[in-house]
Amino acid sequence: MGKEKGATKRNFLKGIVNENPLLVSILGTCPALATTKSVEAAIGMGLLFTIVLVCSNVLVSLLRKLISEEIRTPAYIVIIATFVTIVKMLTNAFLPELYSTLGVFISLIVVNCIVLGRAEAYASKNGVFDSFIDALGMGAGYTLAIMLMALFREILGTGAFAFGKIFTFIPYFKLQIIPVGYEISIFQNPAGAFIVFATILAVIAFIKNRKTELKTIKEREEKIRKQQEAKALAAQGGNK
Repeated sequence: MGKEKGATKRNFLKGIVNENPLLVSILGTCPALATTKSVEAAIGMGLLFTIVLVCSNVLVSLLRKLISEEIRTPAYIVIIATFVTIVKMLTNAFLPELYSTLGVFISLIVVNCIVLGRAEAYASKNGVFDSFIDALGMGAGYTLAIMLMALFREILGTGAFAFGKIFTFIPYFKLQIIPVGYEISIFQNPAGAFIVFATILAVIAFIKNRKTELKTIKEREEKIRKQQEAKALAAQGGNK
């Protein structure tokens, strides 16, 4: 039981940390750059994306033994497109502000390489529960990544953090962080999205390289220490 829980936890966390679809695999960048002007929009995009990913992964896993190799990719696209259409209709009906904010990018979830990639690489080869956890982790990782981008873009681009404009069922809240007139409007433009994304990737690369460097230094020091101990033992043996 403990091993199963550990495996499930690793399966979930890999999508958030080690195999984050956006920050590690660099997939799904188009909607990430286009829908991160505000944290609210990013949360909405992340939730819709996760719903489609989870539903398609589960259904692909259920039908994996019934779909032949020849029609596998077209079948997966039909499955994904079906769930995207359902999500799009429900969003338009119950969250019209989110629907108008995300626009065509809801429909473009159909061709998002993360969704099709997880169906091909994981759901078609694993059971329903594992496929569900995999999709949930990947969706959570993608959502957190675009929320991080949106947080920087919204604060730097508008000078404030606001909530309740898209999700109108929540009381509107706005926190002015940067004085009015000092915001950097470029961060609300596509160029700002590229700047923020590139900066986040650069920081992640620096942290990874630094960890690798420290590990190499530690291994080298450990090797030198063992060599010195071996020389010391050899010298003591010679003296005897």
